[in-house]
Amino acid sequence: MTISGKILAGLAVLAAGACAPRASSQIGMPQPAVEDGRDSTNSSPTVAPVASGPLTLHADLSARMLTVKQGGTTLKTYQIAVGQDRYPTPVGEFTIRRIVWNPSWKPPPDAQWAKGKTAKGPGEPGNPMKVVKIFFHDPDYYIHGTGDTESLGSAASHGCLRMDPGDVADLAKMIMDNGGEPRGDNWFWRIIHMRREEKEVSLDNPVSLTIAD
Repeated sequence: MTISGKILAGLAVLAAGACAPRASSQIGMPQPAVEDGRDSTNSSPTVAPVASGPLTLHADLSARMLTVKQGGTTLKTYQIAVGQDRYPTPVGEFTIRRIVWNPSWKPPPDAQWAKGKTAKGPGEPGNPMKVVKIFFHDPDYYIHGTGDTESLGSAASHGCLRMDPGDVADLAKMIMDNGGEPRGDNWFWRIIHMRREEKEVSLDNPVSLTIAD
């Protein structure tokens, strides 16, 4: 289940505007809304995949892809950026328990690459954390939106998994829906229009993430 098109578009535009990227690409955005069993671009009936069981995430570092499954059914695939060789993304089995919308950012202490950088509040220009952070190895590693969408498909991060702002918003909503903390469109409207308000969500039912080389 995806966030409504208007909400996702607003998230992506506001996230990109907060930190002008070198280039922007639309990658894996949600499909058009379904109305009366038919989508808005095709008169043929649209059938959603039948899925049951827990939601699971699988990140393939070599392919730079994140796959979302429910039971044996693949729901979504997203292109990601992964850690550089000197800042590798950890591999193994992880559990997602916490999500932070409109996250602030603090330079990691003693990190050479962050030397001279200053902390940025939620929605503040220059904040590299776009829209949402999905923690899988708290507090150091998470999935997050990026303004540098040109980096997707490459090894460019400092260990985290980067995603397109619209895609990561869609992913976070799926995790919340399946993690026992669903929210309605009004809640996400507030997320869009109150960019300086950081909002944390703790999952009742943690979601698993497998990261493999």
